[in-house]
Amino acid sequence: MASTLLTGIGELTTNDDELGRLRDAAVVVDGDLVAWVGEASATPAADELVDVGGRAVLPGWVDSHTHLVFAGDRTAEFEARMAGEAYAAGGIGVTVAATRAATDAELAANLDRLVDEALRGGTTALETKTGYGLTVADELRSARIATGRADSVTFLGAHLVPAEASDDEAYVDLVVGDMLAAVAQHVDAVDVFCERGAFDERQSRRVLEAARAAGLALRVHGNQLGPGPGVRLAVELGALSVDHVAFLDEEEVLLIAESWHGGRGTVATVLPACDLSTRMPLAPARRLLDAGAVVAIATNCNPGTSYTTSMAFCVATAVLQMGLTIEEAVRAATLGGAVALDRDAPRMGPDGRALAPLGRIRPGARADLQVLDAPSIAHLAYRPGVPLVHALWRAGERVV
Repeated sequence: MASTLLTGIGELTTNDDELGRLRDAAVVVDGDLVAWVGEASATPAADELVDVGGRAVLPGWVDSHTHLVFAGDRTAEFEARMAGEAYAAGGIGVTVAATRAATDAELAANLDRLVDEALRGGTTALETKTGYGLTVADELRSARIATGRADSVTFLGAHLVPAEASDDEAYVDLVVGDMLAAVAQHVDAVDVFCERGAFDERQSRRVLEAARAAGLALRVHGNQLGPGPGVRLAVELGALSVDHVAFLDEEEVLLIAESWHGGRGTVATVLPACDLSTRMPLAPARRLLDAGAVVAIATNCNPGTSYTTSMAFCVATAVLQMGLTIEEAVRAATLGGAVALDRDAPRMGPDGRALAPLGRIRPGARADLQVLDAPSIAHLAYRPGVPLVHALWRAGERVV
């Protein structure tokens, strides 16, 4: 691949503590990596020059929580919530039935559609989960379909106890036994819906401990519908992230923040589009950041409670309604997501190949850059709902 010099950058958000937020900047992309970052007046030579005309450049969005392997929709459920009906996790069963009935080709086509939609909105890296199959065969095919289409694949067999299960314990036995064994080679992590109406603390612990024994990373859906054990369990077991976190007391906020003392901790992933769609309280992102927690913003794209791939919408919501500054929100939606996926530093992939860091614009990072049709990232919240992606590079290839 030829090297490319992006120049004429009016504002460059790097998420790099040394480089910071630069004015009148330039970036050199060589192959799939960022090769150089600095002032436009000092640029090295490159094979191709792209002048972005004073526009803002920032890392591509890193969406660290989605559920994209599914069929059908839940429009009726959404309309009922908007008419005042409370959200309950049982609606997941509707999607499970539709997903089981779909062909592999239908599931793959829907996933490709959503990944492309996210890409056009500036998302250059994303995680997605299984969890709408809930049989060994259906969870395995979901994992296989997601592999190669997402940067990270998470096994969520512990999403809900399916209607045909003889009892909850028998289903947990299946998840930690045959189901986990079948999917393990296709996934990076294991998640559990630790919530009323889904899996209690003891059942969630069984799932997470089995995942850890299998050498997989841990994630937790926690404290979405009310107070619960999800946050404490995630921090205790060293989960990469605990997601939703709408209902936190001060002790839990500090627990997440203090997990970062002395090393790597648990990311608090907030899902503002889901909070709005379910009419739940917005997660306390401001309190978490003030306490010293690492926060990620993600879409939670799924057909029931957050049917959006727009990270820009989530960023605008975080600024306008959750009390974050634009710089904090952008960092959470890029570098925060990379940390939640354990992709903020170089590491080896499951196939033995080196994986470049995500979420930053600095030498050695994967060249994921979005150019806004605006002079500053402030326009993401200043002009909410307006599509602002002017150009996009993913792994050094221009895709928009």
